[in-house]
Amino acid sequence: MPLQPDSIDRKLLRELQRDSQRSVQVLGDVVGLSPSACHRRIKVLEEAGYIQGYRAELDASRLGYAMQFFIEVGLTSQSEMALDAFEAAVQEIPEVLECHLMAGHADYILRVICRDHEDFELLHRRLSARLPGVARIHSNMSIRRVKARTGLPV
Repeated sequence: MPLQPDSIDRKLLRELQRDSQRSVQVLGDVVGLSPSACHRRIKVLEEAGYIQGYRAELDASRLGYAMQFFIEVGLTSQSEMALDAFEAAVQEIPEVLECHLMAGHADYILRVICRDHEDFELLHRRLSARLPGVARIHSNMSIRRVKARTGLPV
């Protein structure tokens, strides 16, 4: 039977989402566990797949990526082979941060970052040329991010 996180596990997951660089001593103090018990629970949560990794959150604008677009992509075919080919090709484009297979008007929605309008034009041309089976592309520019949340409600 798969692990079902209890209230302490959930509190530990919330705290790790907030700041995963704290020591197991500090995390244990916050959730009411000894450091060794806290460490064991974290390992169990990792092995069960609840924790998928630890990352630094970078500021895109400080790194020169001033623009974000959401691109709707329609394919000429929705066969399994066409979807697999598109999904493999999109993995090779570093400016594509997310790719979602959709139900609705678009087959896929991509979230991409660019430095400026010229950079976006080059990316748009690359997407059109390198992604197989593309019938149409519709781009939406993000004016301002209103809410961004990486943590899950646990």
